[in-house]
Amino acid sequence: MPQQNPLPAAPDWRQQHQLVELPDPVILDWLFNQDSLTRRLTRLSANGFSVLPLYEGWRALRADECAALAIADQSIGWVREVYLRGNGQKWVFARSVAAQSALQQGGLNMDELGTRSLGELLFCDEAFERGALQTCRYPATWLPADDTAEGLWGRRSCFSRGALSLLVAEVFLPNFWQAVQIAGPAMERH
Repeated sequence: MPQQNPLPAAPDWRQQHQLVELPDPVILDWLFNQDSLTRRLTRLSANGFSVLPLYEGWRALRADECAALAIADQSIGWVREVYLRGNGQKWVFARSVAAQSALQQGGLNMDELGTRSLGELLFCDEAFERGALQTCRYPATWLPADDTAEGLWGRRSCFSRGALSLLVAEVFLPNFWQAVQIAGPAMERH
């Protein structure tokens, strides 16, 4: 059996007003913009947006996820990991989780999303309320093996509808920032 690396300490998730390290204004805009990330990526990619599922299934949630969802440590939840791609390039690694009990009662079939964007579903359902955006430097060991890199910016927020809460984390990959830089001022006008 392969030896697993120990889990890193939970990242220090912070809201914008709590940041010690202030990123570049363009990065700050992407981290704390309240609009649908799916819609912004669709614009940036000139409609070349797609979702590539990596993993979906029941797992014990990480301690930081349990705390954010206000559930007991090691609770079982649905985990969905995907790449959000622009023109075939991996731009964002996204990990969405929900507690098993809340998901089973909440009427949201995350296991049926396939290549559809969860974000688009959440933004189309007005019953979902979005909690505060938080950001951190995402642990490299929590990224897919092909994309481990230190110091990547990630963000997360909790979407709630009644008793159902979904925690959505998005990590911006280097290819994404290259695309933003190339788009430059043209993207800022949209």
